[in-house]
Amino acid sequence: MALQNEKRPKIVADKREPDEVCDCLEALGAELELKQLELGDYQVSDRLIIERKTRADFESSILDGRLFSQAEGLSSSTAGRIVFIIEGSPNSDTRISRSALLGAYSSLIADFGCAIFFTKSAQATAELVFHLACHEQLSRKQSLSVYAKRKAKTFPEQQRAIIEALPNVGPKLALSLLKYFDTVENIATAPESELASVDKIGKDKAAKIRKIFSLRYKPKEGSESQTDTSDDK
Repeated sequence: MALQNEKRPKIVADKREPDEVCDCLEALGAELELKQLELGDYQVSDRLIIERKTRADFESSILDGRLFSQAEGLSSSTAGRIVFIIEGSPNSDTRISRSALLGAYSSLIADFGCAIFFTKSAQATAELVFHLACHEQLSRKQSLSVYAKRKAKTFPEQQRAIIEALPNVGPKLALSLLKYFDTVENIATAPESELASVDKIGKDKAAKIRKIFSLRYKPKEGSESQTDTSDDK
């Protein structure tokens, strides 16, 4: 049953989130605002933001390095508390080993200070988000007036972000490249053979990195950029 108006928690949801979750939140009695959030998928107070991932997306984000980049951005944001919700039942044809999954969970908790919850369905996700909002706003009297943003990056953070945007390059490889070449400029001008000599870069990644820096900018009609859609490895 929906709560009385004076006790309804407000939840800001990213407008790209599925209707199934948003409809459940409204049915539970939440005051829902849809907005394109800079960070996270749901914000329930000034201090708490929620990142929701399906099992498949969570596994893909481990493989392509997005998970830890996201976690770094979330944990260094203006909000101090981060909750990851992983939705869905374990997949029998998973591409990730149990050891790798446990390692990712451990990193989110120990390295980035995130809480992790598992839900079986969109409805269960909505119930958890709703109750977090009730706790923050109705029990703890936390306000929801400021949307979480990324804190201003230092120069080293900006350098890492530039290199992490390269094909198949996550946080660890970006750090290895910067330590080896010292500057972003040196990476951009390095020959393919020298890029390949960096630990865990290899010939394929080196070729893709070299291509990004040397390819002329020719946007396709109706598109802003050329995109390499091959899977990251």
